[in-house]
Amino acid sequence: MTNSINWFEIPVSDFARAKKFYETIMDAEMQPMEMGGMKSAFFPFDMQGGGIGGCITKAEGYEPTSKGALIYLNGGDDLATPLSKIEKAGGKIVMPKTAIGANGFMAHFTDTEGNKVALHSRK
Repeated sequence: MTNSINWFEIPVSDFARAKKFYETIMDAEMQPMEMGGMKSAFFPFDMQGGGIGGCITKAEGYEPTSKGALIYLNGGDDLATPLSKIEKAGGKIVMPKTAIGANGFMAHFTDTEGNKVALHSRK
């Protein structure tokens, strides 16, 4: 096994609002899909190269929370870039950019739906 994680889903209440939020902070278009009563939009990832992927999801039984597992999204080359967009896009930074030694930097935020999510970058 190369990676412990192979997929994640972030629950949302307002699909359009959450999609716009994540597209803004990640500076990427998310591809929507609806199947079996589940509405999703996918974060970019390299499927053929074995990349780790995930999506936002609106479906019965999916409830946003700030108390569940903490998912770290790729903050790119410099965490300051996505962090500068979070509050303008309707989220809230709950832990600013914090050094974690040789592993780079991390930050925590709540999204427009109330989920607590994190960012990680090397710079």
